[in-house]
Amino acid sequence: MTLKKRRLWYLGLLTLFLSGSALIVLTTLNDHLLYFMMPTDALAKKPIKPFRLGGMVKEGSLEKSDNLEIKFEMTDGIMTIPVRYRGLVPDLFREGQGVVAEGTLSKDGIFQATYLLAKHDENYMPRDVAEALKENGRWKPRGEKGP
Repeated sequence: MTLKKRRLWYLGLLTLFLSGSALIVLTTLNDHLLYFMMPTDALAKKPIKPFRLGGMVKEGSLEKSDNLEIKFEMTDGIMTIPVRYRGLVPDLFREGQGVVAEGTLSKDGIFQATYLLAKHDENYMPRDVAEALKENGRWKPRGEKGP
């Protein structure tokens, strides 16, 4: 075997090894990826795999029961999906607030959430920081620009 053929043989093996490794990594990642969808997208695509559903908790739709199960409707302003969740609810979770839920969409169109993440708006300020700013006289209500 000449030196040139030996190099081509090693280059072919290296290419095969790297391609196989990339295929394994991409397949593993695809099984663990959670896609993010809004209610309109989710109802149009009806995904089978678990995904993240994001939107606002519709006003007047929140129902709590004694067994830690809650029901609410999540909307993006266009479409609405009923959501069921059993477990502890984040402190920031409430009606009219943004929320992201992980789970699956059942055949009857109800999103079965396994995990809830409450979102807050970009103007959020921790209470301690807000009080400290008020004491220092640097507090600026919304809409006012700082110095």
